[in-house]
Amino acid sequence: MQEHLNPPLEPGNAPRHAAAIVASAADISGAELDYSPESIDLVEDIVDGFRAEGVTGEHMAESLIAFGCYIGEILTRHVGGAWRQAPMVSPTAVPLVVELPDARECRPIDWVFRRLEFGADVSIRDLYAAADAGDGPPGEQTRT
Repeated sequence: MQEHLNPPLEPGNAPRHAAAIVASAADISGAELDYSPESIDLVEDIVDGFRAEGVTGEHMAESLIAFGCYIGEILTRHVGGAWRQAPMVSPTAVPLVVELPDARECRPIDWVFRRLEFGADVSIRDLYAAADAGDGPPGEQTRT
């Protein structure tokens, strides 16, 4: 995946990417992203709209990464944890994760890309709920 993010995609910059997509969503569609878990539904709707238009992850990589950073910020603010670099788990995975307080890793950027690719079969809301509930062993939130 080729992205030209400014600032670069690093743990310390994830909140900036999230803030940028909040501002863009408000400007473009009037969407009010407020970092609440409830706003995940709005992100799913936006990504589903991209999917309906036939958009690919490659064409929307920067926006999808920013939406993933936004979901990650919801995790860090409401569940806890912190952004960190992680090894690549697949050629298409983004090596940035949210490590939860119990050491499980969540890949919210990958969640957003998978929602675009697979539609409602990938529920970002359910992945967030599993992370919040502490379901599963460390790393389980990386899979559907």
